[in-house]
This record gives sequence, C-alpha cells and structure tokens, in this order.
Amino acid sequence: MGRLLAGLGGAFGLAALWRFLRRAPDPETTGVDPAEELRVRLEQAREAADDRDEFDAAEGQPVDEVERPRSIEERRQAIHDKAQQALGEMHGSERGD
Repeated sequence: MGRLLAGLGGAFGLAALWRFLRRAPDPETTGVDPAEELRVRLEQAREAADDRDEFDAAEGQPVDEVERPRSIEERRQAIHDKAQQALGEMHGSERGD
C-alpha cells in the first residue's frame, strides 16, 4: 500500500512539474529581453519625481530632523511624570470632580 501511494504521489508531482515547465514563458520565443525590460523600469524609476518632502509631511516629522536620543534617566523621568499625571487624573475622577 505504501508503494502505491508513493508511486501515485510521484506521478502527480511529475505531472505538475511537466505542466509548470510547459507554461513557463521562454524569453527567446516571446521576444522580450528581461535585461532590457529591467533597464527600462530602472530608467523610469530614476525619472520619477522625488516625493521625499511629501512623505516627510505625511509622517509629521522630517527624517533629517529626528530628535536626539534621550538618556535613560530622562526617559525614566518622563515615564514617571506621565504615570503621576495619570494617577492624579484617576484620583480626581474618583472624587467626582
């Protein structure tokens, strides 16, 4: 039984491979040079407008103007301040303010 299943699996695999190879376009018969097609696409990309400013505007902060990294102490203090503010707001809402 195992040989039968292995034989069937192999036959299906070979049939699928044969169909795939028959469908694959041959560049020589289609007349399209893949290298030339790539050159054309690269040239089109070079001629495209530079949209970096639009991208930066959409992000809200230009890539060239990223803020300097903060030290660990500065980050800890900022987190502490934010937590204290959140606690103050929670305690204020409990009192019915």
